[in-house]
Amino acid sequence: MAKPKPLILIVEDDKQIAQMISEQLESAGMLTQVYHRAANVVRFLTNNFANLLLLDVNLPDQTGFALVEELKRSNIEVPIIFLTGDDSEIYKVKGLEMGGDDYITKPFSFPELIARIHAVLRRAETAMDFHITKNATVAQEPYPFCGATVNPIRMELQFPNGASEKIGRKELGIITYLAQNPNTVITRRSMIHAVWGIHADVRSRSLDQYIVKIRSAFTDNGASLDAFKTIHGVGYIYNTEETSGEAAT
Repeated sequence: MAKPKPLILIVEDDKQIAQMISEQLESAGMLTQVYHRAANVVRFLTNNFANLLLLDVNLPDQTGFALVEELKRSNIEVPIIFLTGDDSEIYKVKGLEMGGDDYITKPFSFPELIARIHAVLRRAETAMDFHITKNATVAQEPYPFCGATVNPIRMELQFPNGASEKIGRKELGIITYLAQNPNTVITRRSMIHAVWGIHADVRSRSLDQYIVKIRSAFTDNGASLDAFKTIHGVGYIYNTEETSGEAAT
């Protein structure tokens, strides 16, 4: 199966330069989408995924730096290469300290630009190596959940009776999200977005199957799930303030 082409957003106010960059990147096997204003980028990334943002510092409606801050406030994460005609060291330092992955000044050669894009994409992939779901990593320390201990490194549940049971990636992601948001109603949609990602096409029935696996693991080992309840028609709650009462359904 062919590897999917990465989508690169080109945010550049000079239309001619943007078109030239787009043509070069597409000839190098990438997909591109061009924007000339920051506001359009925010609207796109709010509901869509991109592998990398090639960002000019100077835009008509706001600076590239201001755009990065806006993306952060919206919890939108995307690798960024700043692209600008200003080679000031102060600008470079600011761009990198804000979380930029690279900073390229104009004029530049297209082979160099393409090589740097590939380097950032490789680093972005490596950064996700410890992630087993969108929200959970194997680097997390063990933590308690409904009387059991969740061990992400070993991907298992450890019960008070001394037994241990292996769990899958999605089960671990679900438990992690519940443990990170105690005493809060979690909608089914927010659970799916947290574990699978905002762009995942996952049906509620699939989520139900993983919830059943989690409950079975606790039931089989005589552990109580009283704190983990289903709110019918809405989602779930992990109620650490109530350790007894009606069990989850």
